[in-house]
Amino acid sequence: MTTATGAAISVLAQWEPPSKRQAALRDEFVNYLGSAHLTANANASDPLHRDCTPAHLTASALIVAPTSGRVLLTLHAVVGRWLQTGGHIESADATISAAALREAREESGLGDLALLSQPLLLDRHDVSCRDSAGQRRTVAHLDVQWCAIATGSTAASISAESLDLRWWDMDAIPTADASVVALVAAARRALSVGTAEFMG
Repeated sequence: MTTATGAAISVLAQWEPPSKRQAALRDEFVNYLGSAHLTANANASDPLHRDCTPAHLTASALIVAPTSGRVLLTLHAVVGRWLQTGGHIESADATISAAALREAREESGLGDLALLSQPLLLDRHDVSCRDSAGQRRTVAHLDVQWCAIATGSTAASISAESLDLRWWDMDAIPTADASVVALVAAARRALSVGTAEFMG
């Protein structure tokens, strides 16, 4: 087990799931991370790497502008739906939260983002994505979902991974996956209690 995998397990093990379903997902993620199969290809046995099958960990972040009550969603070029920012964990990412923050910055063009200290939700979904050799296949993404607060300019810029990028009122998000709706609700709850803590 790599140090990064051990750190991911620690983050998930310390996280307080908001529901029984989320607790079950947390246990599934932790069990998978601790038992990823061994193969001749080191990347294929690393559950944080895009080459790992049948599943690998990913990181995403819902970008929120609390003062205006808006969230930034991207119209994903491959999936074709409005989603939060996110993607694969890269070798340069020290932690899964660092991966979520990097993806948020890359896909939004926003530099002034602060990540909440704990994940909001977990989601497991099958996705057709490319491995490091460029081959497309369907794998399960074990997505750790965070909330990123826009602390400065909200002048976002679209990336090559998006067909569109737009701010939406929390009460008027476009037709989206149930997971996105749940994530927006979770962000609203986390910010409304007034005790949200940010990464140091």
